[in-house]
Amino acid sequence: MEGYCAYQDRCHKEVISKLREMHMIPQAIDLIVAHLIQENFLNEERFAKSYARGKFNIKKWGKNRIVNELKHREISKYNINMALKEIEPKEYIKTFNALAKKRLAEIREKDLQKRRKKLADYLLYRGWESGLVYEKVYELIPNK
Repeated sequence: MEGYCAYQDRCHKEVISKLREMHMIPQAIDLIVAHLIQENFLNEERFAKSYARGKFNIKKWGKNRIVNELKHREISKYNINMALKEIEPKEYIKTFNALAKKRLAEIREKDLQKRRKKLADYLLYRGWESGLVYEKVYELIPNK
């Protein structure tokens, strides 16, 4: 299990699931998890920070999607907030603007409303905040 955790950061939920797949008894799971935490192989704050950085930098996810995915992994609110601090506000907006422009260039729809909807749906799915999304949609596709 040390190798499993050393290979990439893991959350407690992933490690416990892996141990259950291996048919470990609950007492053994508790001992192993305690050992991994004590030896710093398992650290939820570190996991949350690297997860947020990775999903933002590589997959261009917005904060909403990152938060939802971390909640799904049962990460504490404190660690989620610490993870979001890993994302620079200027870089966040820059990435959002670039992503919106790139996606708009890919949309072949002629109807203005359908273009707006496709762009908004795409950005919302990726987890960007709705206020940011709709403001950008109307900036990029103004009424004519």
